[in-house]
Amino acid sequence: MSAHDEFTHLDPLGRARMVDVTQKEPTHRRAIAKGRVDMTPDTASSVARGAIAKGDVLSVARVAGIQAAKRTSDLIPLCHPLLIGAVNVNFEIGDAHIDIEASVETVGLTGVEMEALTACSVAALTIYDMCKSLDKSMTISSVALWEKTGGKSGSYHRETSAPD
Repeated sequence: MSAHDEFTHLDPLGRARMVDVTQKEPTHRRAIAKGRVDMTPDTASSVARGAIAKGDVLSVARVAGIQAAKRTSDLIPLCHPLLIGAVNVNFEIGDAHIDIEASVETVGLTGVEMEALTACSVAALTIYDMCKSLDKSMTISSVALWEKTGGKSGSYHRETSAPD
């Protein structure tokens, strides 16, 4: 098997291409991505109290994540534009971090893993943007696919535990 046979985004001459999904049957597809923004305890407390000068951090980050999921194909060159059926972005505030979980669903020809990962990443970036005047030391980490269902490749469930 040549390298070109292994990579579905390469044509026989090794050039980038969008994978042809026209022969696939639509199926219900769902993906969950998780990530974390580490911050000082003072910053986490300020977010929890709604005391960030730019406004309600988690509400804005939620909307940003939803918008990002819908615009993934505009950001990632070889992603297919999808009709997204549902996007949920949720947060859990810890002592010195905010955990993010983004889930995306569709009935379509290809999966929504990239949409979930993009939603999680942009929500994390939005948290950083809204809190950076208080805490420039924040780090975004652990963005990963945690679950995927539907499609020819079947289900995937990450076996490791959530970030500490």
